[in-house]
Amino acid sequence: MKIKYYLILALAISLTACKSDKKETIEIETPEKEIAELKITPIEHATMVLNYGGKTIYVDPTGGKEVFEKFSKPDYILITDIHSDHLHLNTIEALDLSNTKIIAPEAVYELLPENIRSITSTMINGAKEDFKTFSVEAIPMYNLREEALHFHPKGRGNGYVLTFGKERVYISGDTEDITEMRTLENIDKAFICMNLPYTMTVESAADAVLSFKPKQVYPYHFRGTEGYSDVEKFKSIVNNKTKSIEVVQLNWYPNTKEN
Repeated sequence: MKIKYYLILALAISLTACKSDKKETIEIETPEKEIAELKITPIEHATMVLNYGGKTIYVDPTGGKEVFEKFSKPDYILITDIHSDHLHLNTIEALDLSNTKIIAPEAVYELLPENIRSITSTMINGAKEDFKTFSVEAIPMYNLREEALHFHPKGRGNGYVLTFGKERVYISGDTEDITEMRTLENIDKAFICMNLPYTMTVESAADAVLSFKPKQVYPYHFRGTEGYSDVEKFKSIVNNKTKSIEVVQLNWYPNTKEN
């Protein structure tokens, strides 16, 4: 009887030990991967600096070298179009481009000096490319109104969707409320232009935003020949229709009182 009792006791201890081992295995957790934060700094009009994952991206750099002195030198420069408020050669040539990759439409590439062409990656509308820290998709940007067609013909310039981790950021460039904008999906942040006669009205910009529903929208590039577009009106139109889209107003014209 004693032998039988000891066998039962040994079996019970063994089963308890197995259960303990299993429990310890389940409780081991894998630490989550650190998520980098996207920092946005407006410079003026269409010009901004983006910082993500230790990399610095200048978007349509204008205003001269001194404007960028407080920033790290660019790892990437993103250019949308050939006009001087997007492509400013004096500014670009003055920057330290020793470790820079430029991303631009072919029309911009054709206007660059040879030494800058060698560090430029061209993208046509619809092209996609992975630059490790982020990926880029070139989105068409063009005018729809008959009287404005000569400003931005389809196929010349690029808007861009940049993907940082899981965050998708749309930069419209100079465009109207085109189908390619309206059908964008899963956009977290959208930079939307609105200035006449070159791009589109506040109403058209708001209608497009309500169509593709970004989580946040940043009105930018809103100075036209008649002054500044009514950004407050844009915000009112959007938020009267939905509260799910946050309108973020940054200071795109720091040297003027009127915005």
